[in-house]
Amino acid sequence: MWEKLRIVMTIPELRNKVLLTLLLLGVYRVGYQVPLPVVDQSYVGSSTAGGGFGDWIEKVSMFAASELSKATIFGLGIMPYISASIIFQLLGSVWAPIEELKKEGEAGRKKINEYTRYLTVALCFVQSWIYVKYWLMAVPQGSNGPPRVDDAFLVDGGNMTFFWQIATVLTMTCGTVFLMWLGEQIDEHGVGNGISLLIMAGIVAQMPGALYKLLNPENMEYELTGFTKGAMGIETLVVLAFLFVAVVVGVVFITLGQRQIATQSAKHVRGRRVYGGTRNYLPLRINQAGVMPIIFASSLLMLPGLAFRMMATWFSGSTSSVLHWLSTMFDGSSFIYNMCYIAMIYFFCFFWTAITFNPKEMAENLKDYGTFIPGYRPGKRTADYLEKVMVRITYVGAGFLALVAIVPTVISSSLGVDVSVASFYGGTGLLIAVSVAFDLVQKIDSHLVMRNYKGLLE
Repeated sequence: MWEKLRIVMTIPELRNKVLLTLLLLGVYRVGYQVPLPVVDQSYVGSSTAGGGFGDWIEKVSMFAASELSKATIFGLGIMPYISASIIFQLLGSVWAPIEELKKEGEAGRKKINEYTRYLTVALCFVQSWIYVKYWLMAVPQGSNGPPRVDDAFLVDGGNMTFFWQIATVLTMTCGTVFLMWLGEQIDEHGVGNGISLLIMAGIVAQMPGALYKLLNPENMEYELTGFTKGAMGIETLVVLAFLFVAVVVGVVFITLGQRQIATQSAKHVRGRRVYGGTRNYLPLRINQAGVMPIIFASSLLMLPGLAFRMMATWFSGSTSSVLHWLSTMFDGSSFIYNMCYIAMIYFFCFFWTAITFNPKEMAENLKDYGTFIPGYRPGKRTADYLEKVMVRITYVGAGFLALVAIVPTVISSSLGVDVSVASFYGGTGLLIAVSVAFDLVQKIDSHLVMRNYKGLLE
């Protein structure tokens, strides 16, 4: 491995790309620590994000490459850009103007990217305004909760002045736009997908803190405890290490898993030579939807608990008690929450696959290139077969995603592990980290193969 890394650094073009990527990621990590000027930083370290909107903040931070509870200039992370990209990807399947732009090639792609940037700025204004209103100003002064706003920026009544609200919104919007620019620079001049690398950097950066929290003598007893409830001993540490390796192996297996469909190209004669007649394979990914189902499902399931908790404060008596009970059903560890989580993951897996995979278009492309699937006539028969196969493998991929999504909850509740530690055993963070790592290795391998070197995994 060290020899392969040495080869990577001896190729001037590849070395420059790698170093530039590391430099831009370093810039992101520096800006990650720059706080908003309106926040009293002496309260940031001791503030807690308990319940409701705070839980939503912590979960969104995992896949937004941000740390919303610390109120920094990169507080929104790259999530507005991801949301805008998803919106236009969905519109490309249901709205004719965007669909026509997608068919125009490079010119249409540039136009869609331009619209995506405009929508990103609009989403930044909305999300940062909500952040200021319901996070920086949600808790009375001196109480535990979100980072406290410095008194110098408050008016009578404890509210932030309108001028500083606008300044905070613009600062956080500029931070997200700058992150978007960093991602594009990595795409153009670095190696790997810039936006994905930013998200991965934010996830991986949380691992040392989670590991320290796990191995802290206050939480860990370095002796045999016999899996006693409330005590974490050496047995728990061994089980966690085994589970981590098993989950990573499973994620790698499903991420790279494919259903290969045999195809046959028709023979044709040009002059005295016969072309075609070769046998190839059409690869269909088992996890066609990627991490999107988990992102959609976890984001939507945060809303019922937050809504019931807010409504419980508006009523009193038995109505308030019922609403409090309903809010506990969506706190992330209940049986009802996990069942709804699994059901929504299955739904969004099939929904996202239906949006991104078009069997009719694929069948037409095979027909245009003179390729067919043995046993199925080109056209509708081929499209029906591809759709049937995709439904079957999507069912398997959705089951795997559902299993990975609830692993952190199971580990946290059964072994008594902190949620921040258990989150690295599954869910969105692990899937993104593994997927981005493989994409990065493939990009580096493409540079090595062009220069007749072996790939990193060979």
